[in-house]
Amino acid sequence: MARHNKYDLLEKIVSAINESGWNVLYLESIDQHPFHLQVYRDAESYRVRVYTWHLTHGGGRARPKDEYRIQITGVDHFELLNGGKTLVLGWWKEAEVFAGFDVRKHLGKLGASPSIQIREDALRKAYINGFEPCDKGNKEVAIAFRPDFFVEYLQSLEPLHDFGQSQKDLAVLSEIAQNPEVNEADIQIQNVVRKTTVVSVSKKLRDVGFRKRVLNAYGFHCAVCGMQLKLVEAAHIIPVNHENSTDETRNGLALCALHHKAFDQALVTVLDDYSIQVNRNRAEELQKQKLSDGLAKFSQDLRPIIILPPAVSDRPHVDYIRIANAIRGWT
Repeated sequence: MARHNKYDLLEKIVSAINESGWNVLYLESIDQHPFHLQVYRDAESYRVRVYTWHLTHGGGRARPKDEYRIQITGVDHFELLNGGKTLVLGWWKEAEVFAGFDVRKHLGKLGASPSIQIREDALRKAYINGFEPCDKGNKEVAIAFRPDFFVEYLQSLEPLHDFGQSQKDLAVLSEIAQNPEVNEADIQIQNVVRKTTVVSVSKKLRDVGFRKRVLNAYGFHCAVCGMQLKLVEAAHIIPVNHENSTDETRNGLALCALHHKAFDQALVTVLDDYSIQVNRNRAEELQKQKLSDGLAKFSQDLRPIIILPPAVSDRPHVDYIRIANAIRGWT
C-alpha cells in the first residue's frame, strides 16, 4: 500500500491550482496536515483546509473488487473551516486523478481504521473525460476529477456533492461528464443551484478540452515568442463571447501570459500568412501617453512567424484570423 507523503500530495494540489491560472498562499506550515491554504485569483479568494491521502485498491474478500479508498491516518475527526472550504481528497497516482469526498457525511468520531471509498470506474472515466460523479448511496456523492478540474471542484464544492439529493439530477450531471456540449435550455433540472452547477461544469469541461488540445498542438510553447516554463495559456483567436467563436483547436493559439494579454488588447496580432505584427497605431497611443517603455524590446523578441502545430488541421484557420482582426480593429 502506498504510504501517505504530505509533501508530494501538496505539490500535486498546488500544481493543479497554479496550472489553472490561480495562486496559492500557505496560511500555516506545510509540515502541518491538514493543509491550510489561500487560493485566489484577482478579487476571488477562498480559504481552504485540505485533508489528503493516496487512493489505494481496497478490493478483497470482504470488499468489492472495483473499490479504491483513502485510509485515514493521523486524524480522528474532520474539522470544518469556518468561513472557508474543507476538502477531503484522495490521489490516484497511476492515472493522476483526484477523488473528492463530502466532508459533511463524515463528521464526528471516525472510529478505528477509517476509510472512504470510491469506485474504480469513476476514476477511470474522470481520467478520460476530466470529471465523473460517483453515487455512493445514502445520498452521498464522491467526485473524481483530473487536476485541470481542481479549481472548478473547489468553487462548486457543496453543490456538486448535493447532487446525491436527486437521482434524476445526478443522472444529468453524469451525462454532462460524458458529453459537455449541451445547450442550457436542454438541461432538465428544476433546482436552480444544481442547474447552475451543471452549466458551470459543462463550460469548464469544454474549456479544459480546448486548453489541453491547444497546448498539446503547440508543444506548450508560446506561438509568438517560443516560451514554455508553464506560463503558456490557450487563447481563443475569435473571442469566446463572440457569436462566431468556436472551441475548435484551429480557433486557438498557445500564448504566454504577456502575449495573451497583448493579443487580447490588440497590441499584437497574427495575420493570415501567420506573420506577427505589432499594432503601430496602438504603439503611437502608448508613446503619447508615455507608457511605451519596453516597446522596442517587446517588438524585438517577437518571432517573424508564429510557431505552427505539426498537424495542419490544428493550425489557425485564416477565416478565424480575419474575423478576429476585424473585430479588434485591425486593417
